[in-house]
Amino acid sequence: MNQPFNHIILFLVAVFLLSSCQSQNVITKNKNDKKITHIYLIGDSTMADYTGNYEPGKDYMKVRYPITGWGQVFQPFFVKDSLNGLSALKDSVKIDDRAHGGRSTRTFFQEGRWRSVYENLKPNDYVIMQFGHNDGSEKHIDRYVNIQGYKEFLRLFVIQTIQKGGKPIIVTPVARNFPWKDGKLENVHGEYWQAPIDIAKEMNVPYIDLNKMSIDFFTKKGQDYVSSHYFMNLPEGVYEAYPKGQKDNTHFQPEGAKVVAQMVFTAFKKIIKTK
Repeated sequence: MNQPFNHIILFLVAVFLLSSCQSQNVITKNKNDKKITHIYLIGDSTMADYTGNYEPGKDYMKVRYPITGWGQVFQPFFVKDSLNGLSALKDSVKIDDRAHGGRSTRTFFQEGRWRSVYENLKPNDYVIMQFGHNDGSEKHIDRYVNIQGYKEFLRLFVIQTIQKGGKPIIVTPVARNFPWKDGKLENVHGEYWQAPIDIAKEMNVPYIDLNKMSIDFFTKKGQDYVSSHYFMNLPEGVYEAYPKGQKDNTHFQPEGAKVVAQMVFTAFKKIIKTK
């Protein structure tokens, strides 16, 4: 092979490599340019994601499954096809679930959990807040906060979200699986149901009445079905994490979490379509 021909080959290889690098840079740039809407979830155990780093060093499937917060199964609803017509959202949606078990509005703030969200908020990010289960638990003084305090912390979350250019959405606490009366599930949250609605109206921000939606839906499904399929009422010897079974009418199995997530997603779409 003569020397000029070698030079041509080397030149073509160099051009090919340069083109490949440029193409890769374009691909990387396009990926980096993809705009993401972050949706932060703040709240309690009914909203939490028990996988990942929820309990560092512990295997979710061995120590907690099948307990599932509705936020844990919220991301799959935001597939591209489901976002058609939702111009308020960017190219894609990232759910950032910061909810944690046993937290009230007060303890979520005091432990620095809210600060971590606030520091990362970008304009047009959403903050969906659902508290109430622990705020109203007077027997747990470490987490309890009275109605006035509950409202004040919700105001704080709303104000600071707006300060960062974010979009707050207040959610009433999801129903527990009691009390049932004459085939109908009733409200167990007392004033902690109405308080978030009052704040949303006072501050002119959207809200999702998840308590009413879940009460109505669970009532239609019936107590027996809801108890065995949606809530953590488990038989003995089925799940590794609960060898003796479980009776829990607050937290969800995967099926229950998914139906609640669907309620929130449907309501969320209605909210952003009207904005």
